[in-house]
Amino acid sequence: MAQALRHFFVLSSTDLLRDPVYRRLWLSILISSFGQQVTMLAVPLTAALLLHATPTQMGWLTAMELAPFVLLSLPVGVWLDRVHKLPVYIAGEVAVALVLASIPAAWVLGFLSMPYLYGTGFVMGCVFVSSGTAAQIVLTQVVPRERLVEAHAKNSLATSGAEVIGPGFAGILIKLVGAPLALLADAVLLLVSVSFLRGVRARETLVIAAERHFGLDLKEGLRFVWQHPLLPRMALMVGLWQMFHHAAMVVQILFAIRVLGLTEQQVGLSYTALGLGTVLASTVGHRLSQRIGPGPCLSLGVAINGLGWLQLALVPAGRFAVASYVLMLVCFAVGAVLLFINFLALRQAVTPEPLLARMTSTMRWLILIPAGPGALLGGYLGEHLGLRYAMGFGGVGALLLALAMWRSVVLRSLRELPQAHGGAPAP
Repeated sequence: MAQALRHFFVLSSTDLLRDPVYRRLWLSILISSFGQQVTMLAVPLTAALLLHATPTQMGWLTAMELAPFVLLSLPVGVWLDRVHKLPVYIAGEVAVALVLASIPAAWVLGFLSMPYLYGTGFVMGCVFVSSGTAAQIVLTQVVPRERLVEAHAKNSLATSGAEVIGPGFAGILIKLVGAPLALLADAVLLLVSVSFLRGVRARETLVIAAERHFGLDLKEGLRFVWQHPLLPRMALMVGLWQMFHHAAMVVQILFAIRVLGLTEQQVGLSYTALGLGTVLASTVGHRLSQRIGPGPCLSLGVAINGLGWLQLALVPAGRFAVASYVLMLVCFAVGAVLLFINFLALRQAVTPEPLLARMTSTMRWLILIPAGPGALLGGYLGEHLGLRYAMGFGGVGALLLALAMWRSVVLRSLRELPQAHGGAPAP
């Protein structure tokens, strides 16, 4: 038994975490993810409990966070191809810390409101458009491409470790100091994360021809994605998943508080299940992808999500309702990890390095276009028909989508990562 535990916790000689550069990046992700657990609970709880937000207002809050991705992703991708990505990543972490710190300041000064939360959500969305895209590309500059699924799985393990401990801590912190003040913890942790990022050395050589034109570069990125045999299919499928996910997500905190009657601390403890599910999927996700292929893993992840949302929508109120809520969170964590470690690795593996930023921004733009309408639809269903209808819409939609993905020959036949060839689409 002792030897088995030692084998599990001791890194092998080829483990990515033995690389000091990747290890700094991984620690930064771990620390910022821990802070994100506070924000994930504190912002919606501030809206629901302090500002008495309606389901429709919760939908608008999410839509405002997503709007910058639709408005700015394409030009940001062209701009990122012209600059070094790591400084953009670092500046984004600092900017989010400052925006988060402004929310408790607004609360103390007495002018915190839903429009203010809309504004902060929009600003953070603008930052995430650039820094989030840059962060994904930095990973490809630190890790060899043939190890991208492994790297994404380890990054997911870092976030899952934070998700196990973070929600319980966030619930206690919110209970002690209030949701707005708890956001200061995330701001501080983001600054600690920056201290690790400053020590990362990314392998990047910018080659920008003098005659390159911004508009032509933007069109080249769009053309690459559109003409690729794999990327448009994945964008459509993951975009539809985003719609169903956000329809269910915008009402799940309200569901916990107003249907199940959970307190802030109980909500935080329930979200520990999210971390446990992520740990499980991150631990086995890479091996499962190797066994059944990254394509089938995509549809499996979506199906698990759908089952989680649908069973919560159908469970009657009573003693099993809280267990059903916890099961929904586990299903979401497992399904989302299986979906995204393979989705991210596939799209990066088939893209030549000069096009990575434009491909990433284009794909983020495409998959998030349906997310805003999904959030608004979930809020509308929750307010006018009931919170269960919003959860049910997400569950049924995700299950139908998983079936469609499985029936796609292109996705089902992906048993290993394809390769990029120069600047042309990979076959």
